[in-house]
Amino acid sequence: MYTIGQVAKFLGVTRDTLKFYEEKGLVNPNQDAENGYRQYSHLDIYDVLTTNFYREIDMEIKKIQEIRQSQSIEEIESILQDKEERLRAELESKRLLLERIQTVRNDCEKIMRHVGEYSIREMKPFAVKGEISDFTAYDEYDIIQKNTRNLKNAVTLTDLWRVIRFDEAGIIEDKFVVGRELDPEEKNFEGEICAHPRCLYTIIEDGRYATGGERIDGQVGDKLRQIAFERGYKLQGVTYVSTLMTAYKDGLERVFLEMYTSIE
Repeated sequence: MYTIGQVAKFLGVTRDTLKFYEEKGLVNPNQDAENGYRQYSHLDIYDVLTTNFYREIDMEIKKIQEIRQSQSIEEIESILQDKEERLRAELESKRLLLERIQTVRNDCEKIMRHVGEYSIREMKPFAVKGEISDFTAYDEYDIIQKNTRNLKNAVTLTDLWRVIRFDEAGIIEDKFVVGRELDPEEKNFEGEICAHPRCLYTIIEDGRYATGGERIDGQVGDKLRQIAFERGYKLQGVTYVSTLMTAYKDGLERVFLEMYTSIE
């Protein structure tokens, strides 16, 4: 037989935890008739270990109490299967959250390195999965939710691209498409794929902090044409714009946009 202090020590739990288990009827050690001390048998230790396991997987006390009453092995297996499925869903959610955090950290690095600068780089292929009429067409956001890997309770807009087609006279087409990065091993995708080996690349700052809320499309377009002319590039008439992130300064939005403009 063991005292509560001994059990707490070699199982790595607190006395308060063991007392809590006793109060909930999850472990029932005998008490010494003379001094009232608890006496834990090896079977009581099994109860503590089993309860610790169920608590470790976040099972409710009420459910553990039900299991202690009269659950068959088949019923316990079913309970654990249900718990396993929920844990797997939570793990997937955490994985997506971690992936999103890593992406935003990379975007922070991109912004610090490239904002206001122009360079030549490849725009990696992305598959067009849908289209919305306008950025503010919130009732159409189900297209984004269905076709991108969003977090559980948030629609992220990193897979929403603004596609601007233009010629020397001005803008021909201006639309928003939902896309996802195309897996290099994916060979049989049926649909539109956007990819350009050479683009004039930059990151610009929009938002009320930088522009006071005014549209800067024309300014950016003029700057692109100027840079292309100075460097001897010929524009192919299409620009892709995505929102990298929104930050704040003095309570005003700083919206950073990533831009790829195809060149010959």
